[in-house]
Amino acid sequence: MSVTKDTPFIRCRGLTRTYRKGRIEVTPLENLDLDVPAGEFLALMGPSGSGKTTLLNLISGIDQPSSGALHIGGDDLAAMSRGQLTKWRSTSCGYIFQLYHLVPILSAFENVELPLLLKKGLTRGERRRRVDAALELVGLSDRAGHRPAELSGGQEQRVAIARALVADPSLLVADEPTGDLDRDNADQILDLLRSLSTDHGKTIVMVTHDAKAADAASRILHLEKGRLVEEHPGNGIKT
Repeated sequence: MSVTKDTPFIRCRGLTRTYRKGRIEVTPLENLDLDVPAGEFLALMGPSGSGKTTLLNLISGIDQPSSGALHIGGDDLAAMSRGQLTKWRSTSCGYIFQLYHLVPILSAFENVELPLLLKKGLTRGERRRRVDAALELVGLSDRAGHRPAELSGGQEQRVAIARALVADPSLLVADEPTGDLDRDNADQILDLLRSLSTDHGKTIVMVTHDAKAADAASRILHLEKGRLVEEHPGNGIKT
């Protein structure tokens, strides 16, 4: 599948994920069709067990669908092996977690650098250039030498976003990225995500339970029992 200006960046058709939990067969996502254009900031909402995190894990290549088609940027994720998905994630997808998952003994610079240490062929100078650029983008150039304990929660999340950005992926997925932050810090993180979409062309898919956070996106999807039940625009619509 080639990508043209008329082809969605993310294209799901009949996407289904089923697994066994003891003797019970569970289907957290069922027969989902979804198109996401390049550069969109999409929010996923719904009650616990609605399929939000399952969809996020499929889109990020952490999990694989039981059936259906899943293409991202022209790549057929449903046809990839585990090893191929790991390689795809290292270059194409950045993951932003609710609880940051920073390494406490490493500085902000070293935490952001971690994904680049897995990439072959990068010189130390190239790694430094990429890390410096990512920290500058999130407004933390002056905190490069600080460890997580020396940063605020909002600053830690910015480091986590810089780490997700450092390999310059086209896709960012975020799992409750403001869930552990106060309102002011949450708003700053949402402004940053919106800027990454509108100004830098990143496609962002965010799971959230916070209606205000979702409203920062350009589109909001509501899932229930593995199905899309509602869709409406957010206030972050591109102009």
